[in-house]
Amino acid sequence: MSDDQKYVCTVCGYVYDPALGDPEHNIAPGTPFSQIPDDWCCPDCGVSKADFEPMA
Repeated sequence: MSDDQKYVCTVCGYVYDPALGDPEHNIAPGTPFSQIPDDWCCPDCGVSKADFEPMA
């Protein structure tokens, strides 16, 4: 997987875009999904990082 791969929440459809990060939850822009802490949760619905999959 490339560092710019987007991931989508399988529950609510939120898309994690590494170019944007998740600044509200201390994830800096440019952070690949693989480097997000395992305890990070979906900002929209609260499910775990495990509930995300790579976007096609």
